[in-house]
Amino acid sequence: MSSSSTEQTSRPTRLAAAAAVAGIEALGLLAGGVYMLVKALTDGSGDLTGALTGAVTLVALGLIPLAAARGLWLRRSWSRGPAVITQILALPVAWQMLQANSAMIPAGVVLGVLAVTGLVLLVNPATTEALGIRRPGQDSL
Repeated sequence: MSSSSTEQTSRPTRLAAAAAVAGIEALGLLAGGVYMLVKALTDGSGDLTGALTGAVTLVALGLIPLAAARGLWLRRSWSRGPAVITQILALPVAWQMLQANSAMIPAGVVLGVLAVTGLVLLVNPATTEALGIRRPGQDSL
């Protein structure tokens, strides 16, 4: 086994955790989209077009962190950008959930914790190094 094969198989824990966070967020979006789709198709009341649009939008948005999670897991440097953007976009959504006086508050807490955790993991030097991303001022080899 060559040293490059060994390097490819060793994945920092922080990188694996960042991939897991993005994967959890993707699953949440996909599940929300499927739920909205099923509800729109089985519930005869309401705006079917609006509900279908919302469901398709959630599913489409879920594909972004899903691709990022896969890319992070496979140590692809491009995956950090979509993962960071997902975390940044999740923060105001979590804030809005926390403003509700409903069952959305616990979901907002979970989403907020995931987003902050994801950001911390994604900007960690071990993660950027594992992805082959050079810091500003770092010499190219």
